[in-house]
Amino acid sequence: MKSPSGEIPQYLLIKAQLHARIQNGALKSGDKLPSERELCAIFNTTRVTIRESLAQLEASGVIWRADRRGWFVTPERLLLDPTQNTNFHKMCIEQGREPKTVLLDGRVTTVPLDVMTPLALQPFDQIYLLSRLRHADGRAICYSENHCLPARVPELLSHDLNGSLTEVYQQNYDLIYTSMHLTFYPTAMPPQAAEALGVMEGRPALLLRRLNYDQHGRILDYDIEYWRHDSLRIEVNIA
Repeated sequence: MKSPSGEIPQYLLIKAQLHARIQNGALKSGDKLPSERELCAIFNTTRVTIRESLAQLEASGVIWRADRRGWFVTPERLLLDPTQNTNFHKMCIEQGREPKTVLLDGRVTTVPLDVMTPLALQPFDQIYLLSRLRHADGRAICYSENHCLPARVPELLSHDLNGSLTEVYQQNYDLIYTSMHLTFYPTAMPPQAAEALGVMEGRPALLLRRLNYDQHGRILDYDIEYWRHDSLRIEVNIA
């Protein structure tokens, strides 16, 4: 895009130079960029211009900002194949990443209206609602809400839920995920997810909704997940 005078705006030139440094390996995955003040000096420009360049790169998923720490080169995206029976922790380990899941809140509550129909529940039925934050290599990338059925997993809240829910189900209830119905689409980051992930509300996100079934073909739980827009890629092999 050129200005009326035919010149390319400076913020786009700076964006291109930073992007080139990332593409050729001068800046690698996880590397910290110079501070905004340092970038102003390097490119002899204003902070407004630098911030526009950085915002463009962030929107493209090339860099990301950590509160009070600065800008970093975005790690390689995690690969999700919906046809494979896996879980977050196993998926990370298989791709050479270090997973961590943190339980933010776990409670008994009346089923939310938007998950009542998928879970085949009545308006005042009770569920376990788990709010959890998933990390890969120390970076928070996914905020999830797990809606679990007390009749299937009684006393669920008495277990350690700061890890793989799949393993909790298998070890304590002899229940195994075997199939799912998955929908996903881009959306805006809602307040609760934005706060947990440390991003601005309304930023791009990838929303995944999973209705999970066990080895007996029964509904097991329903997950709503908000992923950073730069953290996940979905690929499916069709024979």
